[in-house]
Amino acid sequence: MTIGAVVRTHAALHGARAAFLTSAGTMTWSAYDDAADRVGAHLIAAGVESGDRVAVVMPDGPGVHSVFVASERIGAVVVGIGFRAGTKEVEHLLTTTGASALVTEKGRRADLSGPVARIREVALPVDLGELPPSVHTPDRGLGLDDLFLLNSTSGTTGLPKCVMHTQSRWFAYHSWAVDAGALTKDDVFFSAIPTPFGFGLWTAHFTPTILGCPTVLNDRFDAGASLDLIEKCRVTVLACVSTQFIMMLNEQQMRPRDMSSLRCMFTGGEAVPYERAAEFEDQFGATVLQFYGSNETGALSRTTMADTRERRLRTAGRIIEEMQVRLFDDDGSDITGQGRPGIPGCRGPATCLGYYADEEANARLLTPDGWMLMGDIVEIDAEGYLTVVGRTSDFIIRGGKNISALMVESEVVTHPGVAVAAAIAMPDQVFGERVCVYVEVRPGWEALTLSGLTEHLASRGVTKEWFPERLIVVESLPRSSGGKVAKGELRDEIRRRKDR
Repeated sequence: MTIGAVVRTHAALHGARAAFLTSAGTMTWSAYDDAADRVGAHLIAAGVESGDRVAVVMPDGPGVHSVFVASERIGAVVVGIGFRAGTKEVEHLLTTTGASALVTEKGRRADLSGPVARIREVALPVDLGELPPSVHTPDRGLGLDDLFLLNSTSGTTGLPKCVMHTQSRWFAYHSWAVDAGALTKDDVFFSAIPTPFGFGLWTAHFTPTILGCPTVLNDRFDAGASLDLIEKCRVTVLACVSTQFIMMLNEQQMRPRDMSSLRCMFTGGEAVPYERAAEFEDQFGATVLQFYGSNETGALSRTTMADTRERRLRTAGRIIEEMQVRLFDDDGSDITGQGRPGIPGCRGPATCLGYYADEEANARLLTPDGWMLMGDIVEIDAEGYLTVVGRTSDFIIRGGKNISALMVESEVVTHPGVAVAAAIAMPDQVFGERVCVYVEVRPGWEALTLSGLTEHLASRGVTKEWFPERLIVVESLPRSSGGKVAKGELRDEIRRRKDR
């Protein structure tokens, strides 16, 4: 069954049980099923046809899940866009996917320009029960192996690429998660990751729904509010990136709550800091687990409740056999089993269908014989445990969000006072990394400030996650022998500054 069919089944068998819990109230399985039908009928009335791309920009609550299910039931493909995405990113994704409609909550539409300004908007009320009751929905729903979602992923040389998802890949992921965390229908989930992204998909839209568990949602992450909801709703399974659990750990130390219900926490998206993760386990009494993978590959490895703390917190877990993980050298040679680090690739049921309408990017993503590659350097030991030891892509990973250094630089140099810019990762105890930009200013430019730079970026509609958080103006950036900016020197320099 697809997720839409699973929701329908839960509504028929135990409709009064909670599907979603928020600070504002509860949505039952019956209400979830009904809301999806109402939204589906509303989309059809608005002219959405089978096969159309429907862009969705909504806060993370029960409504966005209802829209996803509604779209599936009427045969439309969702274009999942993060609620905090900047105007430039939204316009790019609408154009790339050829979306015919943009679904929002009333009063929340982005200020679009150019050709996409004419896109059909479907503004939904916060209370989906205000929509007219649904008549019979046409039997034109999507199947498990059909394209059901396009969502964005960070690109190193351009604006976000669109990853093509089937539901079947997330059902495979679900089976591994259930085994890893000993998950059951009696669990209560809290997903702190926005739904359009892979981590949020399986922890809010798929696994809890398949199990029939309630999921706690908050429209925006706040450490204190999250802990309050965990305590109030007796959450047993938490899903969040490392930055979020560190913020919750700090908040708990300032004002303790009763966290005795929590038994495991799934994290990922960035390196798990051993000391803070161990501290989380000790203070919350919850086992820290993770999957290693990407929006494109799904999962390559995982830790489980049966693993020791050293295995769970110092490695990315044991490789998943069904994903057929291999290691490749820089020249594409298969070096699996040779006892040396390499670029991981996989070919299994959790991989995506590739990038939408981007042959060049797909050529970089896949080897000629079909292995899907990650952007890391890893080691795999004799017992099959994977450890990340380096990175091949120029990304800054801030709070689990991949930020392209090249894209930050391309935006920063649009400022009239900037001659050359180099964006690097600045180590940070909470977010793991923050965006730092070194800049050479143009001759005659009197002063360049961080606030002036971010105001310029905001005026261009740049996504806030790309905003530099530290600006360092230098007379001349260091260069390599080939004339490129020597980012290694800058990374060493910012670490020395942080250590002083």
